[in-house]
Amino acid sequence: MMDAIVAGQPGGPEVLELADAGRPAPGPGQLLIKVAAAGVNFIDTYKRSGTYKVEFPFTPGSEASGTVEEVGEGVEDFAAGSRVATAEGSECYAGYIVLDAAKALPVPDGVDDLTAAALPLQGMTAHYLINSSFRVEPGHTVLTHAGAGGVGLLLIQLLKERGARVITTVSSDEKEALATEAGADHVLRYAGFPHHVRDLTGGKGVDVVYDGVGRNTFDGSLSCLRTRGALVLFGAASGPVPPFDPQRLNAAGSLTLTRPSLAHFLGNPQERRWRSTEVFDAAAKGSLKVRIGGSYPLAEARQAHEDLEGRRTTGKVLLVP
Repeated sequence: MMDAIVAGQPGGPEVLELADAGRPAPGPGQLLIKVAAAGVNFIDTYKRSGTYKVEFPFTPGSEASGTVEEVGEGVEDFAAGSRVATAEGSECYAGYIVLDAAKALPVPDGVDDLTAAALPLQGMTAHYLINSSFRVEPGHTVLTHAGAGGVGLLLIQLLKERGARVITTVSSDEKEALATEAGADHVLRYAGFPHHVRDLTGGKGVDVVYDGVGRNTFDGSLSCLRTRGALVLFGAASGPVPPFDPQRLNAAGSLTLTRPSLAHFLGNPQERRWRSTEVFDAAAKGSLKVRIGGSYPLAEARQAHEDLEGRRTTGKVLLVP
């Protein structure tokens, strides 16, 4: 038997319970992985609450790191003992998971198990945001919200390495210090941020806004953009954006709005390996610093969700079986 977190019905963090579960077995093309750590992400809270439709009872978690214990028929790229991670798993809040080998990411020796669990979803999200949703070039000015969050801290570092000028928003002095340490050029509070962004850009506006906050920042994000700028809305930490009239994009200067998801940017094995290799190699070399803001025992998944939704965390939140 193994432990797993199960929600019997949609609701708040209180629906998460520790339960006994059977140890799964890998099928053809699959791996059985002993989980070292699982990533806690906002998408887990959307599914738990019923905002995103899933079947209950439900075990959250799409992100984890661990060691392969068994390989299914036909698997050639991995063997027992291989260290792997994934952003495309299921039921990762558990002691063991079964994963399609095609969705497993090799973990290099220079990356420890906790970092390996912290990187896949947010690291590859940051990678596709600046390379594929809107390709940032040297000299671009960028606004990214939640600069002390898991994606935010990675985005700032990757943007500075690309040669961009980075403006970010945070909610506290502690978070300002973290965003500054990551390399942000200007760190703002949310109150009045559109006015301050316009001041910082001489009235012109930024080339792109990366917005994972959603409802509370959406209108302000649009107002920060230069003519023909782009808003990349990649999350909804404050809630989903209400219905929107696209004519606003025209009136504000022929703006572009996109609402991407990571799954659509991991379209094939080559793309998956490109993104994961660049992110993991940067972490192994030390050029990409990964902040683990909270590591909770698996049994404390409820508390981890409460802290994440209460915006009391910075960096990455993990569960450790």
